[in-house]
Amino acid sequence: MSTDDYKSAKEAFVSNTSGSSIWHINLVSCNALASIALYSALRQRLSWSLPFIFEYNILVTPLILSITIFALKPLILLVILCLLIGLTLIVPPRPPPPPLTPIMSPTKRTLSLEHTESLDKLATPGSSDSEDEVPRPPVVGLQPVAAVSTYRAHMMLLTILSILAVDFPIFPRELAKCETFGVSMMDLGVGSFVFSQGLVSAIPMVKDVEYLRRPMSSKLSTTIIKLLPIVALGLVRVILVKGTDYPEHASEYGTHWNFFLTLAILPAFQVLVHPFILTTPIATIALLITCFHQLLLSYTSLQSWTLDSPRISLLSHNKEGVVSLPGYLSIQLLGLLTGTLVLPATPSTFRRALRSRNPTAIGLSPSPRAMATDRAQAQLNSMRRFGGGARRQFLIPKRELRKDDKIAIELSSYAAIWWTLYGIAYVYEVGGGVSRRLANLQYVLWTASFNTTFLLGYIVLDIQFYPTKSFVAGLRFSEANLAPVLLEAINKNGLILFLLANVATGLINLSVQTMYTSNSKAFLILILYSFVIAIVAWFTRHRRLVKL
Repeated sequence: MSTDDYKSAKEAFVSNTSGSSIWHINLVSCNALASIALYSALRQRLSWSLPFIFEYNILVTPLILSITIFALKPLILLVILCLLIGLTLIVPPRPPPPPLTPIMSPTKRTLSLEHTESLDKLATPGSSDSEDEVPRPPVVGLQPVAAVSTYRAHMMLLTILSILAVDFPIFPRELAKCETFGVSMMDLGVGSFVFSQGLVSAIPMVKDVEYLRRPMSSKLSTTIIKLLPIVALGLVRVILVKGTDYPEHASEYGTHWNFFLTLAILPAFQVLVHPFILTTPIATIALLITCFHQLLLSYTSLQSWTLDSPRISLLSHNKEGVVSLPGYLSIQLLGLLTGTLVLPATPSTFRRALRSRNPTAIGLSPSPRAMATDRAQAQLNSMRRFGGGARRQFLIPKRELRKDDKIAIELSSYAAIWWTLYGIAYVYEVGGGVSRRLANLQYVLWTASFNTTFLLGYIVLDIQFYPTKSFVAGLRFSEANLAPVLLEAINKNGLILFLLANVATGLINLSVQTMYTSNSKAFLILILYSFVIAIVAWFTRHRRLVKL
């Protein structure tokens, strides 16, 4: 077969798919949760650190099986994993370690004069003595959240595995990206990537709500500089794809557009929304954007132009990438909302910080109890100086204990809301169905529903297996505060690993006619491919290769 014939056949192989069902995709994804449950059960019962090969077999191999051999029968794999979990739970867990020794009292510490500068940065950064009468909200100290690291790493792993697996027949067409309408694993992966990006983008505003008030120009310039590597990756991908005549599916994002460019543009758009977050709930902003986008799709010619018009200009050549941006921005904002709930110690931390600066903000009017709490916190933060003599002393407020149970309750409420809204949109056929290509209303709601639900699942597993943790300032971390080492490593250098996976996928496709590869050979290639990615992650786990 000639190169041109194979390219045409390959493009047809990944085209015109209609997807699967949400129930099927949820079952496939549940195997990721089951693998974490199995890992956690084993870690509770072993007195030594789990080696790389052990973590790989428990955390990565089930994901490969779930999208290949068991892809059409995910319930069988789920039952097998649950049986292994049950057998593991029969063995009593090892005795808990002795209580962690506090470095200093977690309720109050005294610092001598030479530590005043660091104290100011912790309690009221950027403040001066003249600002004591109007104390600003304290900077929030964020602790590692194992559930978030696990969720993001598993999402990255599934994406890395799928971008190669989709080229083999062992990967069912039901899980490949849909042509226009439908739900599939790969359609979900794109939205989940954006949702995850939004989740971690909440870090600076959760740490300090004043970040939202910083000058727009400085935030935009900083954001753009940080995202230049992703833009470069997107442009390099275009050059390589066109230069090697690599088979591509133009209707995914457009002729020149790709997912790297979408990821690079969205954070800049999010910065433009910051002033509105000060006065309007993030969920409201996201829903308004996606609803307005859906109105344009449904009641103007935008949808028909995107799906049917010829590619005659630069804009029309990349119409899918451009038209889908509002939907992806909505997904990122819903991820941002989720980040404000799960990253701090309690789900109300960010709301309280907003109330302290905007007491009349829409939907954020404080209750009398909340106002009293905020006043007490403000007084505590402003009491920086007391006593006298040569050694002045300072008070540091106690950091809150992490309340995973309250976070889980609030996440479950949001999950119920998003699934309900999706169900309403589905029943009334809003937009004609789920469309990743358009990033329409149903796609936004489905992506938010899925990601909120499965993040909740990881948090529930965390609560179940590690009910007591050390999150008070001044206490050492226990192993329960961290995700599995391999997943932490993947999470730390996710972008580099994703780039490596894209390069490896291209090289494998140029070396092997993947479309005609037997299932056994394809499975072996996927094992070797994922093993190399995991090895790279493991040996770079102690440092971040690229800081964005």
